Amino acid sequence: MNTVEETAEKLKIDKPIDQILAKLDSWLDALITMLPNMAVALILLILFFVLAKLASKVFTKIFTKASDNLALKNLFSTIVYYMVLGIGLFIILGILKLDKAVTSLLAGVGVVGLALGFAFQDIAANFVSGIILAFRRPFQIGDIVEISDIMGKISRTNLRVTVIETFQGQEVYIPNKDVLQTAIYNYTILGKRRIDLGVGVSYADDLEKVESLVSNTVSEIEGVIDTDKMIFDYEEFGDSSINFNIRFWIQYPDQPGYFAVKTRVIKAIKKAFDAENITIPFPIRTLDFGIKGGQTLSEMTLATSGVDGRDN
Repeated sequence: MNTVEETAEKLKIDKPIDQILAKLDSWLDALITMLPNMAVALILLILFFVLAKLASKVFTKIFTKASDNLALKNLFSTIVYYMVLGIGLFIILGILKLDKAVTSLLAGVGVVGLALGFAFQDIAANFVSGIILAFRRPFQIGDIVEISDIMGKISRTNLRVTVIETFQGQEVYIPNKDVLQTAIYNYTILGKRRIDLGVGVSYADDLEKVESLVSNTVSEIEGVIDTDKMIFDYEEFGDSSINFNIRFWIQYPDQPGYFAVKTRVIKAIKKAFDAENITIPFPIRTLDFGIKGGQTLSEMTLATSGVDGRDN
């Protein structure tokens, strides 16, 4: 009886061990069977690492000819590198007969991508806008621009924001999505800018003389260019003066230069007017008491107070 019980106990212990050994044997057989595939997979892994680096370098050279944006160049070269590695990974998993793992991996990537798309849609919009701006290049670093009523010099850009340094000494960060959807005024790209200056002269002055004097004076100012494109036009009969505009072009390296030339022109016009006795009149108001419904001064009774406080 004891012998039967001992045999039963031994069978209970040996059966799990046999199952484990059988499982190990099957795994070993599968490993031996997969050795050629694993060797091919290892070779492919090394090959795709080399191809990824090569593709990244080739893309960098091509991209440099299209854009000098360093951040964008690094980003795309990294994307190309990991894209080639990803393709290699899927091929290697297929060779190793891990198709189910590939399917699960793709499904997981899709779900994660969808969730991230909803969570970071504004960031994604700025990111895509930054890429478009890098290729379109409506401005360069150092250009003077006006975007969304903000005027200043482009300080730096990245894939999320465009940074403008205003002339008041502030840095303004504008999301690239807003930059792409807003009108961009680039004052630097042409290297010149037009100044429209309004002035008024007295009704008693000779208008032909005024036009000739102003045109000649402005043409001689340092920094004024394209004098043949200068425009002089009388605008209106004002309350106390005949108003005109002088429109002229200047070299435009920066905003301080714009103010400096404008100041020189104003000083020169004032000096020329003084030398020729041309008047820039003050506002004049004429009081007419004889119009319909009014009284003439001779018919009005004026109330005056004497020193003793009594009215006379």
